[in-house]
Amino acid sequence: MTETVTMSSKEREHLKVISRIEAGELTVAEAAESIHLTERQMYRLLRRHRHEGDRGLIHRLRGRRSNLAYAAEVRTKAVRLYRELYSDYGPTLFAEKLEFYHDLKISRQTATRWLIEESLWSGSRKKRPHRKKRQRRDCIGSLIQFDGSEHDWFEGRAPKCTLLVSIDDASNRVMLRFTPTEDTLHVLSFWRDYVARFGIPGEVYTDRDSVYYDNNNTKHLTAFGLAMTRLGVHLIHAHSPQAKGRVERSNRTHQDRLIKYLREQNVSSIDDANQLLERFFTDDHNRRFAHTDGLTDIHRPARGLDLNNIFCLQETRQVHNDWTVSLNTRFIQLQRSDAPLPPPRSNVMLRRWLDGSLHIFWNEHQLKFTILPPHTRPKLPPHRPSTLHHPWRSKPAGGLRTQRRRADALDFYRKRMYNNAPIPTTKTPKPKKPSLTTSTKNNASP
Repeated sequence: MTETVTMSSKEREHLKVISRIEAGELTVAEAAESIHLTERQMYRLLRRHRHEGDRGLIHRLRGRRSNLAYAAEVRTKAVRLYRELYSDYGPTLFAEKLEFYHDLKISRQTATRWLIEESLWSGSRKKRPHRKKRQRRDCIGSLIQFDGSEHDWFEGRAPKCTLLVSIDDASNRVMLRFTPTEDTLHVLSFWRDYVARFGIPGEVYTDRDSVYYDNNNTKHLTAFGLAMTRLGVHLIHAHSPQAKGRVERSNRTHQDRLIKYLREQNVSSIDDANQLLERFFTDDHNRRFAHTDGLTDIHRPARGLDLNNIFCLQETRQVHNDWTVSLNTRFIQLQRSDAPLPPPRSNVMLRRWLDGSLHIFWNEHQLKFTILPPHTRPKLPPHRPSTLHHPWRSKPAGGLRTQRRRADALDFYRKRMYNNAPIPTTKTPKPKKPSLTTSTKNNASP
């Protein structure tokens, strides 16, 4: 009887690494570094897998509450006391007061986490840490530094462009590509080719550009961050250029050597430059400056992964009652196929692949669809007012409302009072009324 074992993506990666250990491809230390575990924990997983099989890799606390978690009543009481009595206290002093006055013993770190989650504490700025030299990693693929260098690479023979550079922290092996800009699509295309060529690295070191990091919402993952998360790659975001100095120094080297080489070969376009990189320059650079002797490659293989669905732009849309979804003022009609149709009001995933094609998935089932034509409004002929004194023909001073009032009054005066006759230009003087003093003098008796 077969047994179904449900595993997370992280546990599946552990299973792949253990399979490589059993096959003799990796040592326990190298495997532990590739999946960010200690050797001790790696030995535990290996022993449990040999005794229990694949089920031994499943976390023991799945579906259970942590054994070290505080009771929900303790957290509720602590937060209530902070709001009522200690709203201006720091987490450390607050934890001391809880233990001294209220018989609630919680750690300073727990108090800080609770207050931050309740938006009651924003934290204080820490002192600037002391910088020290970081040693290189011991294995190829353990850490990859990545950056884009915008420069006048063709020395005025073509517009400025960007050189995407990835350098292995342990071996100095580089991969280069010219792109018009350092945008999401070109970065995803670069890393798709990197993973297909070398494998999945352990960590990637980038700056805090908007392609890699959302400065407005730190919990939100960009398209690049989402792709790396699905591959199980740990992202590190540098706070300064000095933090990823190896790739910065590599950019300076290319701005000296590569520019001269492009000038010698009379290359003036991005396509020709990329062909030159693939044909000669990258291999020659790695042969002269990379050091791979004695280093173990711990890149994880990408076999069995659909890289098109990983390196893509994806959005979530809700299904309407008529099985349509909207995208950029257009409606998309979902069609019946072998995959089950999602129920209305459920969310589907719209993925735009790097080749520009659109694909819709629901529970990882690809759906068939048709893009409906846009709604077009009939083009009406332009309105031409026929009134002689309409504001469209004559523009007297005043606003639009004043012009309309004047035109309406003029039309009414001409039609009603003069029976469509021309408007008189001179006014007839009205007879004066006799005043009281004049009539008295004329009627007086001698």
